[in-house]
Amino acid sequence: MNIFPAIDLFGGKAVRLLKGDYDKMTVYSDNPLGVARDFEKAGASFVHLVDLEGARTGQTPDFETVRKIAFGTSLFTEIGGGIRSLETVEKYLDSGINRVILGTAAVEDEMLLDKAVKKYGDKIAVGADIRDGFIAVKGWTETSKYTCLEFFGMLRDKGVKTVICTDISRDGAMKGVNRELYRQLSENFDLDIVASGGVSSLEDIRALRKLNLYGAIIGKAYYTGAVDLKEALEAAE
Repeated sequence: MNIFPAIDLFGGKAVRLLKGDYDKMTVYSDNPLGVARDFEKAGASFVHLVDLEGARTGQTPDFETVRKIAFGTSLFTEIGGGIRSLETVEKYLDSGINRVILGTAAVEDEMLLDKAVKKYGDKIAVGADIRDGFIAVKGWTETSKYTCLEFFGMLRDKGVKTVICTDISRDGAMKGVNRELYRQLSENFDLDIVASGGVSSLEDIRALRKLNLYGAIIGKAYYTGAVDLKEALEAAE
């Protein structure tokens, strides 16, 4: 299983939100590139980036920060947050980003999803953010009509390969992952599923590995010191 240490970006800084609440933001670093290089030194191969401003506005305010991380490290770099047009997808992929994550756009603009997957294949991932069994959109501020299982079925049928699945109720709460959710998804869908939200211990990582997931994202647990990245990488193997 792959470990994706995360950097959530807001105003050029590395921050974390609690359960997606922008009013509950903690700034962890003024130097996101330095954070990414620390991931690299610990042995990580991937970095998961989220443009939190972009998630709300549909713009790319932290584009330069993302580009610096892509060029300033050897990490496989994926980015999500506010990517709602093919032009934005191309902007990131043309700038050295390895994979782009569609969130709100994948829910509300199926034509864009179809075009992106057809043109870029597995360079396109989808973020499935779940609240009370439904898919949330627009920086988690609204709930869509799709249930979790309906949405995953749609993505599978459209040829999406990688899905980053976040249980919003666990995100940043340090309460552990929703193992039952990921077990159900892993058993029902032949997709590369990345678990996100609530990974707060090595035990969580070992449990997810046993579910044969493609990956797990570590966010707050890294920044608070609850999980050592080197140990997490070892546990994932």
